[in-house]
Amino acid sequence: MLSVSDACLRAKANADVIAHASEEDMNRMLAAAADALVKNAAYIIEENKKDCEACTRGDQFVDRLRLDEKRIGGIAAGLAKLQELQCPVGEILEERTLYNGLLLKRVRVPIGVLGIIYEARPNVTADAIGLSIKSGNAVVLRGSKDAIRSNIAVTEVIKKAIEKAGYDPEFIQLIEDTTREGATQFMRMNGVVDVIIPRGSAGWMKNAVENATVPIIETGTGNCHVYFEKSADISKALPILINAKTQRTSVCNACESLLIDESFAKEHLAEICAALGSHGVEIVACEKCREIMPGLAPATEEDFYAEFLALKISVKIVNGVEEAVAHINRYGTHHSDSIVTEDPAAAEKFLNGVDSAAVYWNASTRFTDGFEFGLGAEMGISTQKLHARGPMGLRELTSYKYIVVGDGQIRK
Repeated sequence: MLSVSDACLRAKANADVIAHASEEDMNRMLAAAADALVKNAAYIIEENKKDCEACTRGDQFVDRLRLDEKRIGGIAAGLAKLQELQCPVGEILEERTLYNGLLLKRVRVPIGVLGIIYEARPNVTADAIGLSIKSGNAVVLRGSKDAIRSNIAVTEVIKKAIEKAGYDPEFIQLIEDTTREGATQFMRMNGVVDVIIPRGSAGWMKNAVENATVPIIETGTGNCHVYFEKSADISKALPILINAKTQRTSVCNACESLLIDESFAKEHLAEICAALGSHGVEIVACEKCREIMPGLAPATEEDFYAEFLALKISVKIVNGVEEAVAHINRYGTHHSDSIVTEDPAAAEKFLNGVDSAAVYWNASTRFTDGFEFGLGAEMGISTQKLHARGPMGLRELTSYKYIVVGDGQIRK
């Protein structure tokens, strides 16, 4: 087992292999990896079963951890899909001739060495490798102890396939040290790892933010809101809410909080609660809601900050768009938030005022996703503003440099 520092240094030492690979070579690596995952599914499932049996963190966590033939097929299909996407490396972002005759080009380049630190889902291992390949980046992976056997198996299968296809796979490294100390060391490999991208729970993210000295891109935590403005069409509003809350509860773009204008609540709150209840959603509500429907459970201050990742939602009555925007900007996580309204002025005020990566008008928050946005696969959903925001596809995994061409010019 390589040490944390040795794994990072090995990835960096081999970064040029992928940084200078042609798009044809990248696609051959991806095709080999996808084919190998399917052919070696039995081995991967066997190793994954050991992780599942050892896990003591509950059924929901084990479900996220578990791999079967269908899920492995889906992972392989994702790698195959990446072959259809254009590699962004080499794209000319800007080109102009300066006053002195110098030709200036701004060209897209790989970031270098990506550090991915994540929790249970072993599919992230393959997804991250695939995205790194197609964006020209070396990658160092560090999963949790719950998925260590699965991650080793997936990485091993992919690296052997790439080697068999005729390429050096050492730009891909998996850290097998799953201790907290190992994670901290990884996140402090300045000068070797260029960026850390953490994926996981709010606690996982907090640990990364507090301990990393390598630049970090925060992803994922999603306290997403749906806001029913007073002019909302209830026949449109309810399906949006039910989809945002219940289609998949354990994802970061699921709705966790519902805001309702007071006049709309007086007319429709009972209908809204009945619709949520019919889908098994537990409701915790503000005092004004409970004045209308006394049987509702009270919401605490912590509930309005919460990412439940379950069939549970907080509900609050607000007095207009300004109060809704203020609430979201205070309690939300800058991920995805939606207004349901028939008033374009109210929509514009909301869309301009909410400080989130994705803001919606009359649509579910569940669309914040790389494939849904037409970007292809994603490394995660960035909830910060620097470098990348929203779904992190191939372009978001690149930087740029300036190429300046002259004919003997000197500065006077």
